[in-house]
Amino acid sequence: MQEVENDALNQENKKDNRVYELGYLLVPTIKEEDVPASYGNLKELVSSFGGEIIMDEIPKMINLAYSMQKVASNARKKFGTAYFGWTKFVMNGDQVLELKKHLDLDPNFIRFLILKTVKENTIATKRFVRGETYHKPKSKNLENETVVPINKEEIDKEIDALIAV
Repeated sequence: MQEVENDALNQENKKDNRVYELGYLLVPTIKEEDVPASYGNLKELVSSFGGEIIMDEIPKMINLAYSMQKVASNARKKFGTAYFGWTKFVMNGDQVLELKKHLDLDPNFIRFLILKTVKENTIATKRFVRGETYHKPKSKNLENETVVPINKEEIDKEIDALIAV
């Protein structure tokens, strides 16, 4: 009887599960050889809150567009670089709030953002870059077409007929 109730609770929790994406910036003071350990700790943290990781990317050092501040140990620190990473996972909404509280307290995170998303692959494709040539599609040959003058009165009548409907 207890197993039936547990199965019913698990099915109900699975219905409440949604797909989330966590984008984060880690402090650049982490040694490069310790980044995989921090990354693994984050994956374990998501799993400990009942999350199932769908996709992720190991954090990479990037230059920030502007300097960011983080208060840690009563000291304000500015960062111009950070390790950027992301993880896409499935989790219950209540558990996401608990995960957020835990990440807020972690001194290794400069910033993070948790978004609701979709399970499908949403990685952007290659974009147009300056310097690349763009080929316009060839226009139709307009030599054989005849030009018809526009009758303003007929157009006004058609517009009035559309508005009246």
